[in-house]
Amino acid sequence: MMDGPRSDVGRWGGNPLQPPTTPSPEPEPEPDRRSHRRGFWARCCGCCSCRNEADDDWGPEPSGSRGRGSRSGGRRTDSRGSDSRRPVSRGSGVNAAGDGTIREGMLVVTGVDLLSSRSDQNRREHHTDEFEYDELIVRRGQPFHIVILLSRPYESSDRITLELLIGNNPEVGKGTHVIIPVGKGGSGGWKAQVTKANGKDLNLRVHTSPNAIIGKFQFTVRTHTDAGEFQLPFDPRNEIYILFNPWCPEDIVYVDHEDWRQEYVLNESGRIYYGTEAQIGERTWNYGQFDHGVLDACLYILDRRGMPYGGRGDPVSVSRVISAMVNSLDDNGVLIGNWSGDYSRGTNPSAWVGSVEILLSYLRTGYSVPYGQCWVFAGVTTTVLRCLGLAARTITNFNSAHDTDTSLTMDIYFDENMKPLEHLNHDSWALGPDGPCVGLSPGPEGHSGPARISHSVTSVPPHSLGIFCCGPCSVESIKNGLVYMKYDTPFIFAEVNSDKVYWQRQDDGSFKIVYVEEKAIGSLIVTKAIGSNMREDITHTYKYPEGSEAERKAVETAAAHGSKPNVYATRDSAEDVAMQVEAQDAVMGQDLTVSVLLTNRSSSRRTVKLHLYLSVTFYTGVTGTIFKETKKEVVLAPGASDRVAMPVAYKEYQPHLVDQGAMLLNVSGHVKENGQVLAKQHTFRLRTPDLSLTLLGAAVVGQECEVQIVFKNPLPVTLTNVVFRLEGSGLQRPKILNVGDIGGNETVTLRQTFVPVRPGPRQLIASLDSPQLSQVHGVIQVDVAPATGGGSFFSDARGDSHSGEAIPMASRGGA
Repeated sequence: MMDGPRSDVGRWGGNPLQPPTTPSPEPEPEPDRRSHRRGFWARCCGCCSCRNEADDDWGPEPSGSRGRGSRSGGRRTDSRGSDSRRPVSRGSGVNAAGDGTIREGMLVVTGVDLLSSRSDQNRREHHTDEFEYDELIVRRGQPFHIVILLSRPYESSDRITLELLIGNNPEVGKGTHVIIPVGKGGSGGWKAQVTKANGKDLNLRVHTSPNAIIGKFQFTVRTHTDAGEFQLPFDPRNEIYILFNPWCPEDIVYVDHEDWRQEYVLNESGRIYYGTEAQIGERTWNYGQFDHGVLDACLYILDRRGMPYGGRGDPVSVSRVISAMVNSLDDNGVLIGNWSGDYSRGTNPSAWVGSVEILLSYLRTGYSVPYGQCWVFAGVTTTVLRCLGLAARTITNFNSAHDTDTSLTMDIYFDENMKPLEHLNHDSWALGPDGPCVGLSPGPEGHSGPARISHSVTSVPPHSLGIFCCGPCSVESIKNGLVYMKYDTPFIFAEVNSDKVYWQRQDDGSFKIVYVEEKAIGSLIVTKAIGSNMREDITHTYKYPEGSEAERKAVETAAAHGSKPNVYATRDSAEDVAMQVEAQDAVMGQDLTVSVLLTNRSSSRRTVKLHLYLSVTFYTGVTGTIFKETKKEVVLAPGASDRVAMPVAYKEYQPHLVDQGAMLLNVSGHVKENGQVLAKQHTFRLRTPDLSLTLLGAAVVGQECEVQIVFKNPLPVTLTNVVFRLEGSGLQRPKILNVGDIGGNETVTLRQTFVPVRPGPRQLIASLDSPQLSQVHGVIQVDVAPATGGGSFFSDARGDSHSGEAIPMASRGGA
């Protein structure tokens, strides 16, 4: 039991709702990298120190830490844009003796052109032309072209060798020092061939291994002649980024559908769904994986965790490190989780509109960013995976159970009068985004299908040995209840396909199962559809149809491996009276009504004693104090129905509201004639308004454009310290706008300018946050025309994500 992390208020069942002191947004100074890294690998694998286990997750450990030296790469281009030909790097060179003497007859490399411009063949063929970088970015297992400039024409007797190095102590045996003789077959898929010799220019086609380490490599060229050996000095302009390649059939991350690759690797924005199955809300998220600096931030995450460079060619190991590092628990990772409702020392998780601001802040400061919740963790994880070349999508699992005792069921406890015993209800559930699904095929032990990284969780799944990460595991293992498979399958299975078991305390203090709700957990699993902004139901991917023989077999197979293998042996059944909960489409700031419909399906009269308890709830399922309850006895004639209603006024629920405006209705009842127990939990949310965005004029690369944002306050109270956020890849760097107060039921309008930097269809996303109202956002599609002459325009004056700008309102209006 790890008490510290489980004290996150609102995240875990069994904790009080009252927020504790908000954690500091800046963690302790980073410990010594060598000792920190060694401890992590030892915890991931008990035999990691000797590395003699065939199942070692992580591969060999480097002899030195990289630290944060990776920041130097990825400079933004000047106003000429990245489509202009970059200068060819040149250097004085050294000979084999290292004294810098150039002797007659030596073949001197006077420069190298990596053809790294976004408009060049390399970047286009490797699908990296959207990265806002000057450096060469390629995907492994696929050839690229370079030009070497020599002091004299190339001769067939000349020996030229290319070398790529990564890490502080590169070694050939670990794949961190790659030697490629030109014109000869290399090892492991590495080779270089001469395609053209034109005077002093030598054109080469370089092939990389489909199993290559991913990261930023130094590059150099060596020549060997009878007069001596020459080496081109290392130059930061010649650094080469190598990424995973879902376009390469020989790469384990290969995805065989082009539309999947376009959506799950190249799409820079997506939809994240939240709310309840009956009230699905959606918001646009800016993944921004190609924005300047994001690639360096993703590699810094691996560095910060101390991941051995030799293990960075394995997508499973890389994805586990990313899963661990996106949360800050135990490793000073990217985001500090906070479910308390007090975000005064950071940013309300609902206010983020994308991953770019978060990742750049982490890269810039080295401190964990306050604050995140499930959809933020999921969005950032998806960004990092897509950036590194792993196909990923964010999914939402409605009613996602978090099993805390490995029983593979979700257990709800009531007293003798069927009132919830919240101090015993440690299992929790989530209404919101669950995590990225990563294309890694085949699955473990031959179970094919994409692997999954769960990121609605920051608990300690048993298979992760105390590390705050989860997955990846085979989707087929989840679907079939094979909870003994790697990684963390029991925990993830319980999220999507466990049963909700209701227990009632008996007079002697023992507990008895009174009801099993088989369709409550994982009732709907959705994601953004490929090629559109429509919602796609992918429940069938993770589970068989509810109630089917295959689905029941999967649940009971999984439960047999849990801590309560005989849980189903004690269940009773009596189903004369059916119960259905109804809730209207409630709007924040207005009164609402919830009701329960009872139907007598028997041929005899039934008397039902019904209890309704209403409380606010975090989207995680952790509830606050019950603030309203109703008790009523209902007599039902054979075949008859009756409705029990409970009106709730705004003034009753307003003082108790927490994030996302969600409420939990606990309904319990007892049928007098046959002893049937009725139990149901129903969650509903209060709908918040959207921001209305309107583009004022055409959008052209390099030219200023204006957008208008309109918002109406739905509450009768003043919103204080209102902050807008504006962000869009290729349009606007993350920008914070402080607008002050907005009166009750007041309408405000503001205008902002931005300068598009990349052509094509783009998404401009905005959000509003204040202490009184959150979860307000809006989006507009912006079709950006290319600048005259084509190309892109990068400028540092694209919005400052580090400080807020005070913005006067363009207009204000009443209700």
